[in-house]
Amino acid sequence: MSRTRARVSAPDQACVAAVDLARAAAEELARPGEPGEHLGYESEGDRIVTHYFACLDRAYRGWRWAVTVTRASRAKKVTVSEAVLLPGTGALLAPEWLPWRERLRPGDLGVGDLLPTPDDDDRLAPGFTETDDDVDRQMIFEYGLGRARVLSAIGRDRAASRWHSGEHGPNTPIAHAAPAQCATCGFYWPLAGGLRQMFGVCANEYAPDDGRVVAADHGCGAHSEAAVLPPPVEQAIPILDDLGFDLIVEETAAAGDTAPADDEGPEEPGRS
Repeated sequence: MSRTRARVSAPDQACVAAVDLARAAAEELARPGEPGEHLGYESEGDRIVTHYFACLDRAYRGWRWAVTVTRASRAKKVTVSEAVLLPGTGALLAPEWLPWRERLRPGDLGVGDLLPTPDDDDRLAPGFTETDDDVDRQMIFEYGLGRARVLSAIGRDRAASRWHSGEHGPNTPIAHAAPAQCATCGFYWPLAGGLRQMFGVCANEYAPDDGRVVAADHGCGAHSEAAVLPPPVEQAIPILDDLGFDLIVEETAAAGDTAPADDEGPEEPGRS
């Protein structure tokens, strides 16, 4: 089986030899003395070669000047096609650009700042949207009156996941040390709609989460029933072994004295 290979043209020698021309082009863009040693060249195609020079500017460490030279077919004169500053290995680069909406984080919005919501935001739905969930339909009818959009099912689920896994959810040290969960606290005010079973608002002014949305399985030491003492724990009756025994031998009171054995009776008369 025959194999065809792409034809690779050899670097144009006239372009390879145009190092001084490429350096002069780099020096026109840079400050005097900033283009350093010649780092080599790379063939870009027919009669196209890119020369690389070290960048000595302290603000661009790791970068290099790239000057592309070329010549027309059957022409002897080499000309400069492009000169740019490119990052090399270890160059300091700016972070990848992100749209401002993706860079925004919770808590970044300050006083007077505006955060426009796009028309296709999947967290919102039109106020007249009907859903199969009776609770959601009631919520949209009750709270959607007078509003163009209300919270969609996607927005609700995202909020529920964020709240439940955050600092007001069950997986926090204060919740683990709480005497009971928020769902059984008298200061717990459940939310309306589809989130009623999972979240509520803390209304205890002495609690660390006062005025915040908390999960039903969250908790803290300001629980309304925290003053109720737990029932006393019944002490287990000790188990005594009255069948077995240990033989204890008493030590003599003085040297040379012998104590009669427990099984010896009084000495019989006439016996010495």
